[in-house]
Amino acid sequence: MQTLSINTPQIDLKNSTEINDQYSGAITRRKTRPVKVGSVTIGGNNPVVVQSMINEDTLDISGSIAGIRRLHEIGCEIVRVTVPSLAHAHALAEIRAGLIRTYQNVPIVADVHHNGMKIALEVAKHVDKVRINPGLYVFEKPKPNRTEYTASEFQEIGDKIAETLSPLVISLRDQGKAMRIGVNHGSLAERMLFTYGDTPQGMVESAIEFIRICESLDFRNLVISLKASRVPVMVAAYKLMVKRMDELGMDYPLHLGVTEAGDGEYGRIKSTAGIATLLSQGIGDTIRVSLTEAPEKEIPVCYSILQALGLRKTMVEYVACPSCGRTLFNLEEVLHKVREATKHLTGLDIAVMGCIVNGPGEMADADYGYVGKTPGMISLYRGKEEIKKVPEVDGVSELIALIKSDDRWVDP
Repeated sequence: MQTLSINTPQIDLKNSTEINDQYSGAITRRKTRPVKVGSVTIGGNNPVVVQSMINEDTLDISGSIAGIRRLHEIGCEIVRVTVPSLAHAHALAEIRAGLIRTYQNVPIVADVHHNGMKIALEVAKHVDKVRINPGLYVFEKPKPNRTEYTASEFQEIGDKIAETLSPLVISLRDQGKAMRIGVNHGSLAERMLFTYGDTPQGMVESAIEFIRICESLDFRNLVISLKASRVPVMVAAYKLMVKRMDELGMDYPLHLGVTEAGDGEYGRIKSTAGIATLLSQGIGDTIRVSLTEAPEKEIPVCYSILQALGLRKTMVEYVACPSCGRTLFNLEEVLHKVREATKHLTGLDIAVMGCIVNGPGEMADADYGYVGKTPGMISLYRGKEEIKKVPEVDGVSELIALIKSDDRWVDP
């Protein structure tokens, strides 16, 4: 009889430890420089910052104050407003004063686009950060029938951009304020399109051109974004930006977003696909989910993304199986009852499992577990330890009692 010989491989414990560290499930974020925006800091070791943008006309002083306050009260940490004219820039002085008088000094970003030097210089006095779009900040008049840009033409426009951008850079530098260099895939400058095509490379080189101007004036309070409405383009642009910054010794924080994501379920999925893909790779320091809905609808999506990735803890984490023929109670109904009773206990992980197969093993990381083991009865767990069995009708109240006994309950 032939004997089958099995060679057991020797385990390299050192390498095994390194692999476990690498694949522990924790996200290691890219190291970036801290950039202050009012009372909030983007980058460094700070949590990923949540942003949004009001949709009121900035000339509507009271409406803008109310819109900023609504966003800030539900967790938006930095609020952006549009500034298409000098009149809008002047209005921001009143908006800032009104916020301080009636609420608090919310970090504000001004969005400046077409030929924006005069507007940007005025609004820089009244906000904490100015966002400029490299493709629109200096208008490049298209030349009919152009087939290329010569090196001298490219440089000539670059020099004009430096001349136009420098006063703003100096103003922000001297005030200790910040700038976002916000590249959009849909509005690349003509010479970038001719030189690099409608590509992530064109987006990256556009950003780097503006970064170099800022650095030449010893200004580094910069946040960079490279947004696109197509997720693959957005992801590729940010990854290429990180590669180029690493090559150039730059460590600027990144603002993530999928622009013009739309509305409803697909808008949320599209934004999550782009933002979460990058955050899971350690890329990104602040995020905005751009929905064609009321701005307040964006904030819960941001926090859900961060919570799912373990980057911020802003709500209770519920672990629940999808339900199947083994489930011993109405899982959807019970999960709803548990959620309604405990959703204010931010920081806890609570598992609701329909049978012994999925619980307790699948809920091992939860603080508390609610498991159907036998018909009509519920087993309550603290971590991996089964604490007691209770009638199903008393399950939720007994779970609350268990949390209270551990002194982890707070009243809603």
